[in-house]
Amino acid sequence: MRIRIIGTGVMGRGIAQWAATAGHTVELADARQESVGEAITFVRGMLDRAVSKGRTSAEEAEAIAARLLPVDSPGKPGDDVDLVVEAIREDLDTKAALFTELESALPARTVFATNTSSLPVTQIAARLGDPSRLCGLHFFNPVPLMKIVEVIPGARTRPDIVGTLTALVRDTGHRAVVVADTPGFLINHAGRGLVTEALALLEEQVAEPAELDRIARDVLGLKMGPFELMDLTGLDVTATVIDSIWHGFRYSDRLRPSFLTPNRVAAGLHGRKTGRGWFDHAEGAAPPEEAPVTGDPKRPVWTPGADVRAALADAGATVEDGEAPSADAVVLVPTWGTTVASRVAEDGLPATRTVGVDPMSLAASRRVLAVTPATDPAVARDARAALALGEHSVSVVRDSAGSPAQRLVSSIVSVAASIAERGIASPSDIDVAVTTGLGYPVGPLAWGDRIGAAELLTLQRNLHSTTGDPRYRPTRWLTERAQLGLPLTERGTSPSDVIESGKDTH
Repeated sequence: MRIRIIGTGVMGRGIAQWAATAGHTVELADARQESVGEAITFVRGMLDRAVSKGRTSAEEAEAIAARLLPVDSPGKPGDDVDLVVEAIREDLDTKAALFTELESALPARTVFATNTSSLPVTQIAARLGDPSRLCGLHFFNPVPLMKIVEVIPGARTRPDIVGTLTALVRDTGHRAVVVADTPGFLINHAGRGLVTEALALLEEQVAEPAELDRIARDVLGLKMGPFELMDLTGLDVTATVIDSIWHGFRYSDRLRPSFLTPNRVAAGLHGRKTGRGWFDHAEGAAPPEEAPVTGDPKRPVWTPGADVRAALADAGATVEDGEAPSADAVVLVPTWGTTVASRVAEDGLPATRTVGVDPMSLAASRRVLAVTPATDPAVARDARAALALGEHSVSVVRDSAGSPAQRLVSSIVSVAASIAERGIASPSDIDVAVTTGLGYPVGPLAWGDRIGAAELLTLQRNLHSTTGDPRYRPTRWLTERAQLGLPLTERGTSPSDVIESGKDTH
């Protein structure tokens, strides 16, 4: 296949290397002609590095480089061009103008693909005389390593083009997921579940960014915490994506942005690229330190939770067995989408001595302790010391509806379930795309199945009723599957299945 790649920035260079490595002839074009040579030099450098590390042979690297051909104009005629992949700046008018020029220069059989990450594919295609020939083909940086590509048909894209591009991607060893032309497509949309909820937790002063990151890594198993991730990506980029997806879905509460980001963006606190974001990235700056554990680990602890009692006893804590706590005991209550304060009120527990623990954290390397405004600080220190037994780290957070880990995972699963129920992508593609593109330890729907649909529904109903915030309203996808005993990863029967089955049998 002969592929013309237009745009020689970081993404265009990566796509060129990907296509040439797969054996395709690659034309490179750019409005700035000298950047084409720079791009080819860059790709050659990447290939030389691969040779030095033993990832490819010198002969193969030379063969790949030989398939990279400079073209003196993006709109140069070419009867043998099979596919154009555009990777220029994110501007609807600029992209549409380019494809309009290409439409008059290239044969009707040439397929057009846009690497847009945020613009509607249908709106770009609508400017063409033949909108059926254009499709979205969204790569992720760095292209050779991020082995996932979103194939996004517009409203009038020919079905055969979707099949052609999907096969092309799969033949190169990348995974292709077909995604509806919706705001954020799949991976950027799914990623909002983590960062929007993390910002909501920070708004409520449940914990500081470093503490929330520790919980995300150590309790949920994420490679990076949400604030680390925002600093790496750039808060300016993250805020733009959050806002555009929220606007695109007509102000969905589940995707609601935070009031915290606009001023930080205006102040230039974008993250690593500006030297400071949520954290200080100046040379020599040390990461935030975790407070040492103090307090008496042997102070008696009373808990109504059997799992909490067993975990503490196994670690050597002093656990009371009575039906009520003694006068000096720390009262440790597990919460699931509810608050410690509500347990104090409902069960008549001593407010100064009652703290909460996240049951999700009991089996993790980090346990999460929640304190209320009434908690005696000495009690909290002793509770932290008891939870730290057995070489556990312990994060102390402000009492809220659900722990940070519960709220983060609930949001991640809810956003993915919303994507599934809208038919934006299939359940299997959602999980594959998120694990590959975002690096989560498990796909969000499979994550929900690990917790259990019924347990997760209880969590979300508790969050919704406790806060009254529609952000936490359970999705239909989760509610139906919990009621029917189906896994979240199963699409299930739809009306179209019944109709198509009827056509097959009559």
